[in-house]
Amino acid sequence: MLRLEAATRVGAVDLDVALTVPAGECLALAGPSGAGKTSILRVAAGLLAPRCGRVACGEDVWLDTSAGVDVPPERRRVGYVFQEYALFGHLSALQNVAYPLRGRDRRRRAAELLERLGLGARAHARPHELSGGERQRVALARALAREPDVLLLDEPLAALDATTRAHAARELGAAVRSTGVPTLLVTHDFAEAALLGDRVAVVDGGRLVQEGAASELAAAPASAFVADFAGANVLSGVARRGAGGVTVVALDGGGVVSSLDVRDGPVAVSVYPWEVALEPPGAAAHGSARNRLDAQVVSVTPVANRVRVGLLVPQPLAVEVTAPAAEALELRPGARVAATFKAAATRLLPR
Repeated sequence: MLRLEAATRVGAVDLDVALTVPAGECLALAGPSGAGKTSILRVAAGLLAPRCGRVACGEDVWLDTSAGVDVPPERRRVGYVFQEYALFGHLSALQNVAYPLRGRDRRRRAAELLERLGLGARAHARPHELSGGERQRVALARALAREPDVLLLDEPLAALDATTRAHAARELGAAVRSTGVPTLLVTHDFAEAALLGDRVAVVDGGRLVQEGAASELAAAPASAFVADFAGANVLSGVARRGAGGVTVVALDGGGVVSSLDVRDGPVAVSVYPWEVALEPPGAAAHGSARNRLDAQVVSVTPVANRVRVGLLVPQPLAVEVTAPAAEALELRPGARVAATFKAAATRLLPR
């Protein structure tokens, strides 16, 4: 388990955070540029010394400013994947992974890591010969080569183009979860945080303003900032092929939605709050909205000139409506409504 507390000034940001990441869990630090996300990684790695703070991994204390403890970066068992991957261009993938290793069997261990991440056939390729997703996995393999107690990932998908990102995210998520170590991941994209993180902590102005499952943050934001940043809802379920080319998703906990995306098996269903309409319970269905979920209102949050409504369907679902619409529907915690949205408004992502 990783425990981190830090308070310091970094540029114009007053960093003041406390977080815990259990073994085998990934905490995604999400927020805008300049919020202090990467500074948190640097404190964990020993690359930034805070004014006061404490970092502990299991029973090992890496930093305790009150006790004068500050273990140098090279003695902290940390695997760090940088945003641009920082691979050595003149070395092959195998040589890059073997670089931090010692011992006569270092090449064998490096080859095993590449094989584990599906890159065995690319071991002798140099970085410029690899795709963006392949370079990402080489960087991850190099980070894992040290058998780290903590894994730190700084914007791991930022260097990839849009067509590569979804496939790379799926592979990265599987690889990270297989390590069994606490993982801190930084991203400025809430949807990416929801896909890769077991939990999401929204960072703004050097502070963790809200932490929890991505669906909880989207449905019940603690502030207007979180509501704006969270963007899309993310629901979990199991997909199967339906009639007429439509995919039917049985949501975890109850409820069924349809999508035009083609997927089978466990999926994450993404739909933006402004794509969802609210109707009184029991109202006759009208329009082209194919999806209809009975829901209970759990929160009503004014955000600028609109209102964000948190629902349980029974998974959390966020909806944005105008203030007059909220007033007409008499929305309040505990009220019952029907949430409707089109199949074309949903996107299915692999879980």
